[in-house]
Parts: sequence; structure tokens; C-alpha cells
Amino acid sequence: MEPALTVNPLLLVVLGPTGSGKTALSLALAEHCGGEIVNCDSVAMYREFEIGTAKPSVKERTRAPHHLFDCVEPTSYMTAGEYARQARAVLQEIKSRGCLPIVVGGTGLYLRALLDGLFPGPQRSEELRDRLRARAKQRGAAYLSRLLARLDANASRQIHANDTPKLIRAIEVCLAAPGKMTELWQQGRDPLQGFRILRLGLTPARAALYDRINRRAEKMFAEGLVEETRGLLRKYGEAATPLNSLGYKQAVQLLRGELDAPAALAAAQQAHRNYAKRQLTWFRREPEVLWLEGFGDQRDIQQQALAAANL
Repeated sequence: MEPALTVNPLLLVVLGPTGSGKTALSLALAEHCGGEIVNCDSVAMYREFEIGTAKPSVKERTRAPHHLFDCVEPTSYMTAGEYARQARAVLQEIKSRGCLPIVVGGTGLYLRALLDGLFPGPQRSEELRDRLRARAKQRGAAYLSRLLARLDANASRQIHANDTPKLIRAIEVCLAAPGKMTELWQQGRDPLQGFRILRLGLTPARAALYDRINRRAEKMFAEGLVEETRGLLRKYGEAATPLNSLGYKQAVQLLRGELDAPAALAAAQQAHRNYAKRQLTWFRREPEVLWLEGFGDQRDIQQQALAAANL
């Protein structure tokens, strides 16, 4: 008799640009099948950063188990490799309980690290990192991005000019490794095993997405983003890593008098729209994504997702 074939359990991945309704879709899927949600948004991992991260609310988190939210100290930094290690451990725990894991978020590099693995790059050099941070402080925020563009143009296009930790790591790799970072990305990876992966991508109409992004930024400022930022600055100063992220950066500029309130809001809205565009470009390169042309809070989109997952 032929042995029975073992079918790996399903892993759902909900991806898409900021403002596309990933949280709403993930909650609908989790409630329908008793799933558990695993965060893949880098800023949502930080404690005490609430308003500007668009994390699931306390009420939303009661609807399904949530993992890897509020698990990083404000002055720490979670690398993509460490995220992948922790997230893979969480996936195995969920699998052991016979539940459906649902990875949701918009940080493309973290998702790639989780699903495809990362190359074993050179060791960190704190001396080099300190020099790069000091040089960036002297020459301005765009210095590191310009430097990386000279070393590896492809890598510079995939890392935001304000993402200092990722820029520094990419430059470190370029200087210490025998090859470009984008070439090394393809080497020695350790793909996730033991799951059937279904990637569900949200791609609403661009004008509607930008309108929702603008309104969400307005809501963040109205609900106290500037006050939250003031408290974080008072408590941690510039050592709080996510203060350079979208929304918080513009709130800091407002508090320093570099922007007035309308200009800060407009800059935050523009930054979020630009980020959404970069996310879509990144995710278009993900393999085998089932694209859903709408927002995750739309009933028809949720039904399409459930049908695709055969749930």
C-alpha cells in the first residue's frame, strides 16, 4: 500500500500598502477559522508607540490571538533576521496547536526574511556603525542613502532614505563582503519549511487608497499623535528608534518648530502616500501573490480571500 501523503498546514500572508485594510482582512479571516495573527510591521513591534502605528486596537485584539506586537523596547532595534527567528518560532507554536497562522503587515524585508530567509552576511561592526551615524549627523539624513547608491544602486532603491538602521547594515555588508548586498541576498537563504503559503495581496484603486491614507493621517494628528510624540521625546530623546518613522518624524519636526501644524500634516500624508507606492513596488516582486482589488474591510474582498484559502 502506498504511504499517505502528508500535506503541510496552510499559512496565510496578508500583504499590501499602508491603509489598504490588512488588519480588517486578517481579523475577518482569523474569526472565520480560529486563526492567530502574527505581526509583520516593524514599527508596530515597539512598545509605547500607539497612535502613529495603526496597530490593532485593544478591542480588535480581543477578536483573535495576536503575536509580535509591543515586544521591542523603544530604544532597541529589531533586525530582519531576528524578526524571522522569532516569527518562525511563533508559527511553529501556532502550528502545534492546530491553528491557522496569519502573517499580516507591510514591512517587505521582514516578510522576505521570514518566508525566504536571509543571506548569512558579515558580522556587525559597531566601530563602522558609529562612524556612519556620526557622518550622517554631520552631512544630513540623505548622506547614507547617497553612499549606498554608489556602492549598490539596487539596494539603495529598496531601502527608504530615512531608514538609518537598514542603510547602515547595507553599507556595512557592501564594505565587508565580497560583493553587492543585492547579490548576496540571493545566496545561502533558508526558506521557511513545513507550510503551504498563500499570499493575499490588497491593491485598492490608487485614488481611493491615497484618500484613505490622507484621512487616516488627519485622524492620527487629531487623536494626539503630537502629544504622544512629545511624551516619547521627553522620556527617551532621540534614542527612540521609531521616532524617525512616518508620522512621528513629522510630529517631531512640528515640536521642534521646523514645520507648522498644517505643513506637518501635509508632510505626513505625502510620506505615507510615497511609502504606499514603494510597498506596492516591493510586493509586486513577491512570488505567487493572489491580488485582491479592493480594501480589506470590504465584505466582497473578505469573501474572495476566504474562497481562495478554501476556508
